[in-house]
Amino acid sequence: MNLDQRSERSLLALLAAVQFTTVLDFLIVLPLGPQYMEVMHIGPSQFGLIVSSYAVSAGISGIAAGFFLDYFDRKRALLWLFAGFMLGTLYCALAQGYHSLVLARALAGAFGGVTGALVLAMIGDAVPEERRGAAMGLVMSAFSVASIGGVPCGLYLARLWSWHAPFFVLAGLSAAILVVAAWLLPPMRDHLQHAQETHPVARVWAVWMQRDHQMAFIFMAVLTCAGALIFPYIATYMVANTGMTQMQVPFIYLAGGLCTFVSMNWIGRWADRAGKPRVFWIMSACATVPILLFTHLHRVPFLAGIAVTTLLMICMSGRFVPAMAMVTASVKARYRGGFMSANSSVQQFSMGLATYLSGRIMGQTAQGELTHFPLIGVFSILCTIAGISLSRFLRPAVEAQPVPAVAVWVE
Repeated sequence: MNLDQRSERSLLALLAAVQFTTVLDFLIVLPLGPQYMEVMHIGPSQFGLIVSSYAVSAGISGIAAGFFLDYFDRKRALLWLFAGFMLGTLYCALAQGYHSLVLARALAGAFGGVTGALVLAMIGDAVPEERRGAAMGLVMSAFSVASIGGVPCGLYLARLWSWHAPFFVLAGLSAAILVVAAWLLPPMRDHLQHAQETHPVARVWAVWMQRDHQMAFIFMAVLTCAGALIFPYIATYMVANTGMTQMQVPFIYLAGGLCTFVSMNWIGRWADRAGKPRVFWIMSACATVPILLFTHLHRVPFLAGIAVTTLLMICMSGRFVPAMAMVTASVKARYRGGFMSANSSVQQFSMGLATYLSGRIMGQTAQGELTHFPLIGVFSILCTIAGISLSRFLRPAVEAQPVPAVAVWVE
């Protein structure tokens, strides 16, 4: 797409708003872990299932979406998927117990995961590669905004009323963004010029079977596992093991969100200047330090705990900005929608598996403290190191150049 600077910024702002709601829908569940475990009388493994049900459902729907996503206008596809996500979030608000909440999270994930993948595909279509790192940093800073404002507000609503309240508010916000998106989003159909060249099954086969795509999928799986092993249990671990109170939990996400809002945008611009692979390697190497520190925390002062979790969020999110720009560049535009949907499935399956496995590895003492967390930290560091090695196999896709017209003299 050839967008002027103002239109490009407007598009990115709207995509960031969509990304904000999908991120917050997933993120708000994590700090509610202690409340779920208390109200529903469940343990870490059952809470892990609440988290992983969203991810596994998103993975399955992402595979299904790969068959048709590149055959529709990006705008129309986004509106339908986002509407489904809004209804899934409303169902979460209406859930009455553990089993109904697991089912509701699965429904929200079925639409939310593909919505997030489509947002990244739209960035790849609309933003040139030389500015894509900064664009990814802007849209992915939705995580930071969700952490700064969304999570503390959601936790306040949960304490004021119940854990249902944040989902009611989020469903209403999603409805408002859906109306604005229907009005302002431009049609995005450039990818459709290649849509009829191959059968949907052949297209999906091409997406999954290309070696460069497979390396990108493996890379993203490892990268996702490194974070998913520990991130869903940050609030639970800090409350159970470090002495932090539930009233102090919002400060984890407030401090982390404020810092990552600045760091992700700065890292995106840094990646465009210094090279995305180099920045990814540096941020991944730096991430091993806060992983080690966090998974060995015990009773520490409140500010020390906040400092460690904030550093962890900065380094872990900082890997994803150049990583997503590298992955997006590794696929041709004609396959980008299906590829990003498949990539979302890989991420979601990896997240669900890692969350579930770490929940199974963990135990609880009679005092409620979580056990075996240092072992989970070792697995996370191993995944981080593996991601550095695998990133060397990512190569930018070479788009076919149009054949210039040749004048032929006819006598």
